[in-house]
Amino acid sequence: MPKEYINPKELFPSLQYGFSQIVTSGSGKMVFLSGQVGWDEQQQIVGANDLRAQTWQAFRNTEIAIKAAGGALTDIVSMRIYIVEEKMEESRHIQAALKEFFPAEKAPTTTWIGAPRLANKDFLIEIEAVGVIEN
Repeated sequence: MPKEYINPKELFPSLQYGFSQIVTSGSGKMVFLSGQVGWDEQQQIVGANDLRAQTWQAFRNTEIAIKAAGGALTDIVSMRIYIVEEKMEESRHIQAALKEFFPAEKAPTTTWIGAPRLANKDFLIEIEAVGVIEN
């Protein structure tokens, strides 16, 4: 059974922000991705104090991770996005990345969480994702 993306008109129109209200899946391989941040493969921060640069790097890392599991970004059904509280007013960058990386008809569910700090003082964003790769 393929994934189904549901956006009831009784809930606010979330696709304009780059995410779906509900995604269901009947079967497939579930993939749980650890939080992806603005580090490159050398553990160097991409975009010190730049939420946009770190957001794009975190999404690229998320794409690399889901591909390593045999899937694609469109297999991601849910994400938790942690943002350092002092950067929350710049969340337009996250919305833009969601729209660029995911087609509207397959936008994952998301929850955005403000955090006083992440694991490294230089991290501004961390993206935790769940995917379902259809059999």
